Amino acid sequence: MAEAQADVSERRHSLLSVDWTSKHKHINHCMSSLEMTDTRAAPLEQSALPELFPLEEETKLLSESHTEKALANKTFTAGEYNGAIQGYEKALAVCPTYLEYDIAVLHSNIAACHLKLADWKEAVASATKALGALDRLDPPPPKDATNSQEVNIEDKGTITELDDTKELLLSALTRTNHTFNDVYILRTKALLRRAKARHSVSGWSSLQAALEDYTTLSKPPHRLSSLDQKAVQAALRILPAQLEQAKNTEMADMMGKLKQLGNGILKPFGLSTDNFQFNKDEKSGGYSMNFNQSPKGR
Repeated sequence: MAEAQADVSERRHSLLSVDWTSKHKHINHCMSSLEMTDTRAAPLEQSALPELFPLEEETKLLSESHTEKALANKTFTAGEYNGAIQGYEKALAVCPTYLEYDIAVLHSNIAACHLKLADWKEAVASATKALGALDRLDPPPPKDATNSQEVNIEDKGTITELDDTKELLLSALTRTNHTFNDVYILRTKALLRRAKARHSVSGWSSLQAALEDYTTLSKPPHRLSSLDQKAVQAALRILPAQLEQAKNTEMADMMGKLKQLGNGILKPFGLSTDNFQFNKDEKSGGYSMNFNQSPKGR
């Protein structure tokens, strides 16, 4: 009997030892993982460098992309916009992804096709992709930038504190015979296309975004043709009223849906949203609520 108890005690001690050992190993593993995560955190803060093709291969791929783009341009001129989109997408498929300017041109051209087809949302998406590629080459100044921080498009020279990725992208821009002036011109074109598409989408948020695009276009460094300048100024004149109307329409629609939902919740209690009166404060724009036990019409 004593031997049995001793055996049980020994096994219990063994199990406890194994259990603690396994927990200890698990804790060490977790701590090790945390240390590994911590040591790897810093490099992840920097964007990964894109993989470059050998120069000969890059030149070949870019030439193939330009050939597809030229064919798509002819298709666009012929009025076959869906076919042109397919052509530009073929050009994108072979273009090295780090050639941001060429990528932006193709996305901007696709946006032009969608505008012709009145596919407004697709046009917005494509123009935004074009602008994203250009922003990686030359980030736009902050919206709250002062006049002293505005971009001078005549100064193509000086860039400070380049990281490796930016330096690589700018090197590719120069290597493919493009300049910052080309970037500025294309950015203006893509912004015009996105602004027009957003304006056509309508809706509160889209009109607000269109107003922001047109406002950006009305300021340096954007250089507009006289025709585009007139279009931008015309849009800036009519958009505020359209924006206010869209806002009121969407707010009324939202309030109608909320009222319908509220009536469904209040009905079991013998109440409706008519029992609650909302009064707008014209000064603050806020609302106050009053409860009316016997609303009119009941």
